[in-house]
Amino acid sequence: MGDSSSIEWTDATWNPVTGCTKITRGCDHCYAERFSERFRGTPGHPFENGFDLTLRPDRLSQPFSWKRPRRIFVNSMSDLFHKKIPRTFIDKVFDTMEAADRHVFQVLTKRSSLMRNYLRYRYGGGVAPVHVWCGVSVEDHLATARIRHLKSAPASVRFLSIEPLLGSVGEIDLEGISWVIVGGESGPKARPMKEEWVLDIRDMCKEQGVHFFFKQWGGLRPKSGGRRLEGVEHNAMPTLLKKDRVHALQVAS
Repeated sequence: MGDSSSIEWTDATWNPVTGCTKITRGCDHCYAERFSERFRGTPGHPFENGFDLTLRPDRLSQPFSWKRPRRIFVNSMSDLFHKKIPRTFIDKVFDTMEAADRHVFQVLTKRSSLMRNYLRYRYGGGVAPVHVWCGVSVEDHLATARIRHLKSAPASVRFLSIEPLLGSVGEIDLEGISWVIVGGESGPKARPMKEEWVLDIRDMCKEQGVHFFFKQWGGLRPKSGGRRLEGVEHNAMPTLLKKDRVHALQVAS
């Protein structure tokens, strides 16, 4: 965690909260839980309490110390919209993101209605800043209601993380969505991902003019199956326009 990341679609991770609870089958083999629980009971370790939900106010200012602009995945080890995280703490996370506007913040949740409601509360009749990207995780067609919640949220940039992809998502109207990430599950209990599920999503993105990023096939390890789809890497993502200049944050597809 911190000022670098092996996650292909981001540059760094920032975890002002760690720990979570499972709410969907996409959570079944959570990598963050598996990592955290290895250290439960280790005195003095950041994960001494394993994957128990933990607020970390000492990390709130961390992005200010990163001078080079970068993409930052917020709460890679938790979910910022967990119902037990006080709104006042979420406010502080957003205060930091708004002030540290040289970065792009990628906020991803499975608790889509709670994120929508928070954004409405915070921005009223406006929208979230362009450098705060808001996304939802989707694992199959049963989880597509989260996309409807995201579309009705006052966000400038909306994205989907369809990972782990555990079944067909069916036909999706991607109007209002800027970016779609797809990936297979990894770890010792990884469930397989079918190529046709991925191709369907890729084709929908192409037809509807949405950036498509293929992260991995998955397997025992994240990179076990590589990340080529029909022999091609797909690395498209939105470009942030700010103050009449383009941040050098786009990875060409």
